[in-house]
Amino acid sequence: MEIKRAKYAGFCFGVDKAVKTAFDLNYNGNVYTFGELIHNHQVIEELENKGIHSIKNLEGLKSGDCVIIRAHGIGKSTYEELNALDVTVLDATCPYVKRIHEIVKAQSEEGDRIVIVGDPQHPEVIGINGWCAGKAVIVSDEEDVEKLSYSDEKASVVAQTTFKRAKYEDICDSLKKKFAFVLKFDTICNATVQRQSEAAELSRNVDAMVVIGGKNSSNTRKLYEICLENCSDTYLVETADELPLLDKKVKTVGITAGASTPEAVIKEVIFHMEDMMNRNDGDFDFSKALEATFTELKANEVVKGKIIGYNNNDVFVDLGYKADGLIPMDEFIDDPDFDPEKDLKTGKEIEALVVRVNDGEGNVSLSKKKVDSIRGFEIAEEAFKSNTPIEAVIKEIVKGGAVADFKGVRIFIPASQLSDRFIKDLAPFQGKKVKLVITEMANRRRIIGSCRSLLEEERAQKSESFWSDVEVGKEYTGTVKSLTKFGVFVDLGGVDGLIHISELSWKKIEDPSKVLKVGDTVKVRVTNFDREKKKISLGYRKAEDNPWFNIEEKYHSGDVVTGTVLRMVPFGVFVELEEGVEGLVHISQISSVRIGRPDEVLTVGQKVEMKVMEVNSELKKISLSIKEVKPIDPVREGEVSEEAGEDAPSEHTETMTNTIGDAMDKK
Repeated sequence: MEIKRAKYAGFCFGVDKAVKTAFDLNYNGNVYTFGELIHNHQVIEELENKGIHSIKNLEGLKSGDCVIIRAHGIGKSTYEELNALDVTVLDATCPYVKRIHEIVKAQSEEGDRIVIVGDPQHPEVIGINGWCAGKAVIVSDEEDVEKLSYSDEKASVVAQTTFKRAKYEDICDSLKKKFAFVLKFDTICNATVQRQSEAAELSRNVDAMVVIGGKNSSNTRKLYEICLENCSDTYLVETADELPLLDKKVKTVGITAGASTPEAVIKEVIFHMEDMMNRNDGDFDFSKALEATFTELKANEVVKGKIIGYNNNDVFVDLGYKADGLIPMDEFIDDPDFDPEKDLKTGKEIEALVVRVNDGEGNVSLSKKKVDSIRGFEIAEEAFKSNTPIEAVIKEIVKGGAVADFKGVRIFIPASQLSDRFIKDLAPFQGKKVKLVITEMANRRRIIGSCRSLLEEERAQKSESFWSDVEVGKEYTGTVKSLTKFGVFVDLGGVDGLIHISELSWKKIEDPSKVLKVGDTVKVRVTNFDREKKKISLGYRKAEDNPWFNIEEKYHSGDVVTGTVLRMVPFGVFVELEEGVEGLVHISQISSVRIGRPDEVLTVGQKVEMKVMEVNSELKKISLSIKEVKPIDPVREGEVSEEAGEDAPSEHTETMTNTIGDAMDKK
């Protein structure tokens, strides 16, 4: 008899994380799991023996207790209740389930009707519903959908992580007839899809199929249903004691297991089959047959595997071995460009070094960094020989320069080689990605690189390209390189240009730092250049920012406007209409009587109403008249001011009147 074990059998990474969280816990106090940690009686019994008990509600919990949230997750309100109780919470929710919680929360806040496809009694579904205030529509088959009334709402649909994909697709198609718009999210766990697909394929090619797992486990029941569709001799067992007596004609047996089934139980079932079989080939050893289905691993061996999942601490890798490989998440997050959704996609092949075949918990300890270092040195050596540029990340700023990391290989870059110009402070380079060439490679511990030669070469190429097509009026995007009293120097990429202080703003400024600072990205235009002297004059201020831009659209002849007297001249006064826009009131347009000087009736800073007489945008001139609105006349002897009313003028008023009158008589 031949035994064929599915690769994706037993604990998924979410369940594995939950079980490890519980068994590794060393807590000085009462420890509980909110509901059964996983659907496996053996594991639950072991936890009970360890003093970790399952609870169905939060009654009786007190400050100082510890509660482990199982892989199925809980609702938002339950989290809030736990926080209010001041208990220690260890969250072992499966990352796939966490993602569903986030989707449901976000979509319900947008006003969508949430539809959950799954078992309404399953704790995972109950927890998901808790993230939309328990208002989700829950359906488990197409018949449930048929019972729904039509709604003009938008429906956001999610599925229980262990739901059958084909069935989910059919239900979503039916939901489109019940809602105005259906937004479907792919929330079925990839590990579940792999497990179910592999079970379907395996069950088609064996004489008998054994599915191992708890009968109350949703994913195990679905595995059983899938296998039964393809193989009539399919059996669901929780332990080895439940194994049926297989027919002698059975030549091949397929074995798979639910996500809540421990590896020890799977092995026990397989080994127990040997004693139950009545066959003639007495020399057949099921243990050897089982081991033959696995890859052999050795420490310090470089292996390839496929990513099957990850959490905050580890990345899980299928090695085709009886146990999964674990790579610490710390080995990935050092890369500034690391994106877990892109770089840790399920099914992506990854290379790693075997650190330990058994890390003490039955898993294979792997290192990606050590393989990167091996491969990195090989690539770096080839790059050195061919003088090929490579990209590395600055990890440390040290005395005399910086240390960069290239795929686990340390490269020293002297301070003088980091840039094509003098850099006093190297701190901003920390964590940055740079392009360099390796200039010296004595051994693995002494590798020296240079960025400068590449930058100088790149700058020369850009400079040549720039001067070949530069023209007045052409716009460029550059970076502010330095500030001076007379302007700002801008790096245009190989060429430096100057923005004179007068070109920085339409307003008069005395300090360029009021407008720009070093490192700013700016858009400039060429106002003048000299190819021989390699000089470029740049403009920064924009035409549309000029307060006189389209001035004729703001002010029209005949408009009555208000302005502030700025300064006086013998022939009139200049009045500010808005910042940067001045108009002239000729002395003849101030008063209805002849005056000698504007300061006889006006003062600087005084607000006045005027009529626009003429606008000339080309000459930047606006002619204004005060007397056309309300002439400001001097007070003469015998006249009564408005403030005085009908009362006799005061001594002060008489004095002022006499003084102004005398002045007028002299004129």
